[in-house]
Amino acid sequence: MSSLKLGVQLGYWGAQPPTNLIELAQEAESLGFDSLWTAEAWGSDAFTPLAYIAAHTKRIKLGTAVVQLSARTPTATAMATLTLDHLSQGRMILGLGVSGPQVVEGWYGQPFSKPLARTREYIDIVRQVLRREAPVTSDGPHYPLPYSGEGAWGLGKPLKPITHPLRSDVPIFMGAEGPKNVALAAEIADGWLPLYYSPFRQEVYADSLKDRKPDFQISQFVICNIDDNLERALTPVKAMLGFYIGGMGAKKHNFHMELMARMGFEAEAQKIQDLFMEGKRAEATAAVPDQFADEVSLCGSVDRIRERLDAWRETPVTTLLLASQDVATMRTMAEIVG
Repeated sequence: MSSLKLGVQLGYWGAQPPTNLIELAQEAESLGFDSLWTAEAWGSDAFTPLAYIAAHTKRIKLGTAVVQLSARTPTATAMATLTLDHLSQGRMILGLGVSGPQVVEGWYGQPFSKPLARTREYIDIVRQVLRREAPVTSDGPHYPLPYSGEGAWGLGKPLKPITHPLRSDVPIFMGAEGPKNVALAAEIADGWLPLYYSPFRQEVYADSLKDRKPDFQISQFVICNIDDNLERALTPVKAMLGFYIGGMGAKKHNFHMELMARMGFEAEAQKIQDLFMEGKRAEATAAVPDQFADEVSLCGSVDRIRERLDAWRETPVTTLLLASQDVATMRTMAEIVG
């Protein structure tokens, strides 16, 4: 039975920024949490809050879960990473993800084609920048360096970063859901950031992870609600799942829905999407099976959560990222996990 580390996932901002960002970060650090993570969708970015948090903390690792590939060129992401690694004195973890076609094509105005090939190229370039061994070049079709395509002046020159990176081996994690994407993470990344993972259905990802390195890290996002009333505790979990499975994707292509189907809930996933697309959001949330919501979260009484943690310790997951901005919950989980 393996030990588990704790992290906190602060996510991305809603309509307004949180007012207790530093309080949460400092509390997590004082409780011995291993890491703190921020995200981005189509509002707040993931890097800037980490710079603010870095100035108010000393030890806790700072990760992006995740920054979107299409938001920045690989060299721009590498620049932000080496900058934050210096400012935090070596605490940066770069978490990357391809997002989905709705965001990539609708928000960033870029094609979503060949996400696996793009990711491989992207990470190779980021690692070149961080190693700073030679001028950065890439002969791939997605991020050619120097650029010599349409509109080029033909004056492009391979460059090395002016600033010497603090660490050449800043950990790179991948957010991934599909089997091939997870296998790619196990091959080329230092860690994986799953969206949903059930400790009771390890076979879903077993094949994708079979060739992972011994020190490969898995940091799992998990909603934690401590409440003796399990039905009430699961309600916000079901609301989140209903939104992601029903609406975070197109009718014909929703990665979250496809994952739920692979986890054994195909008919239920289809029903959730159908209801959501019909504008019946409350019914879509109600259609999320309690079993599924329960397996991918930590909900219920303190004793029940303590018991269910044993199942997580039997998985390859190394860190649980609590999706909680409640200090009392963080304190209780730090005590339970030890």
